This record gives sequence, C-alpha cells and structure tokens, in this order.
Amino acid sequence: MIDMTQEMSSRTASTSRAQRLAADAAEAADVRRWRTHPDVVALRIERVRAQVDRLCWAGIILGLAFTAANVQWFAAAGSEFGSLPWLTAWLLDPTVCLVLLAILRAEQVTARYQVRTGRWVRAAKWLTLAATYVMNTWSSWAAGSPAGVVLHSVPPMVVFVAAEAVTDLRDKLTDAVQIALVNTAKPADVHELATADRERPARRLFADYLADARLAWKPEVKVTPAWVREVTGCSRGLSSRLAAELSAEVNEGVRHGS
Repeated sequence: MIDMTQEMSSRTASTSRAQRLAADAAEAADVRRWRTHPDVVALRIERVRAQVDRLCWAGIILGLAFTAANVQWFAAAGSEFGSLPWLTAWLLDPTVCLVLLAILRAEQVTARYQVRTGRWVRAAKWLTLAATYVMNTWSSWAAGSPAGVVLHSVPPMVVFVAAEAVTDLRDKLTDAVQIALVNTAKPADVHELATADRERPARRLFADYLADARLAWKPEVKVTPAWVREVTGCSRGLSSRLAAELSAEVNEGVRHGS
C-alpha cells in the first residue's frame, strides 16, 4: 500500500513538472513569436532609427556651431568688433549650413523609403561641406600651423562623415525591416510579395510619354497640355513640357514613330 502511494506521488510530481515545462515552452514560443513579428521588429527598429537620428543631428549641429565662429573670424578678416563687415561675416556660415541641413533633412525622408537622390543633391552636399572645411582651415594653412589645421579639421570632417553615414544607416535600417518581414512571412506571402514587385509598373520617363503623344497625334489635332494629359495620362506639370516639345516637332514638320 505504501509502495503504491509513493508511486502515485512520484507520477503526480512528474506530471506536474512536465506540465510546468510544457507551459514554460509554450510561453517561450509565444514570446519568441512576438519578438520576431514584423510589426514588433519594425517598432524596435523605428526606436533605434529615432535614437540614431537624434544623436547624429546633435553631433552635426554641434559641429556646425563650432565652425560658425571660425568662419565668422575668417570672413571678418580683422574687421573692427561691431562694425558692419564684422556683423555681416556672421551670415556666411548660416548661409552654407542652412543649405546643408535642408539637404540632410530631405535625405532623412528619401533614405527611409530608399529613394535615390540625384547627382546634384550629392554635389550640393559635398560643396557645402567642402566650403565649410576650407573656410575653417584656411587661416591655419596660411599660418603654417599643423595644430590649428588638425583642430579646425576635426569638426568639419566629423560633420562630413556623419552626413554620409547617417543616410546609409537609415537605408540599412529600412532593409532590416524588410528582411524581418520576409523571414517571418509564410511561403505563400513571400510569393505574393514577389509577384507584386514583378507586377508593379515601371516608372515612365519623359521620352515614354512623348512617344505616346506622337502616336496619338493627327494633323487635325491641336496640341495642348489638356490633350496631352488625355492621351498619355501624364501629370499636369509634365503635360506643358510635352505639349511644347510636340508642338515644336509638329511646327518643324518632324514626326518620329516609335
């Protein structure tokens, strides 16, 4: 009788332990499932993105603030304190910095959606950064002071590197969100995503719209922006350019087939 009681107690203890382990395993699986859920991953990445943005913006603004005094001293060129040249010299650095900050702010949005900017944007960013560097270090170079060159080179170089790095970081953070979505999606969902990407219409260029307008044009048709929008489906802003281009071709008696 005692042996049977001990055996039943042992079985009960084993069952309770197994149930606890099963409950722990189920809880762990549930936690893991939610931690890898695309929405949870996206939320965590957005928090990291916000921290990265705040830290980079703080460093960039502090670096530009440091350069403001150097640029003012460079532009004032020994002018008397409080004089008009001395006061207007303070406008030089904000002129350059505001353009740079505008570009970086725009890249903050374009990088989020992985939209590539053009060559002029990069050229403007590099030009403003190069101008800031030259104005900060010119006096030290002219005086032949290596210590001054190093001192005044650090803030502009940090701003330059941060401006380039923060754009790439935002782009990679967006990639991380997309990778999390693909890794946790079901095979059918992945197939649907791939199909949607393939079926997404390609971006139409000016030449494509112009070719459509040429095909639709007839001698009795008067080329107007409204007519161009009707036959090509282009935007209102683009229709004026298309109408002007096609009108010039018509006036010259040139028609190009596609």
